[in-house]
Amino acid sequence: MQAENHDATLEQVYADLLQRSLSRLSGDLARLIYLASTRDYNTGNYRHDGLASRFCNDLASAALELAHRQIFMQLAALSLKDLVNQLELYLQNAERNRQELLQVWQRLEPYRVALPLNVNAVFGHLLVSNVRLALAIVQHRSRIKPAAQSASLPRP
Repeated sequence: MQAENHDATLEQVYADLLQRSLSRLSGDLARLIYLASTRDYNTGNYRHDGLASRFCNDLASAALELAHRQIFMQLAALSLKDLVNQLELYLQNAERNRQELLQVWQRLEPYRVALPLNVNAVFGHLLVSNVRLALAIVQHRSRIKPAAQSASLPRP
């Protein structure tokens, strides 16, 4: 185990987070969900054991919060078409059944708790609304694909 690097800057910790953790995830939606999962919902503090082992806890937490906010802002600025693409990418890489995940997301709206703390309320509402729309679009496309595929099969 490496000793904490107390001389590191926030930029160095952030770069480490991007390189070692976030670069392995496919798409910003997956990154947003991941970063939200590093936040304690009772305290709002971020925790990442890998970063904490290499850097001090405060810098690790600050880097996670910074990344969370930046990814959130990137997603909030996306067009609906691009957000649908992000959702499709997330679903492709999920370990769960696609239809099951879509249904759970539509019912429970887990993406709502993935928002960073103290973000502009308008941006938060915008992203939540757009994710709902993206879910509806993806769900609609999922219903159309099986019907289109069976219609293209030759008749016996």
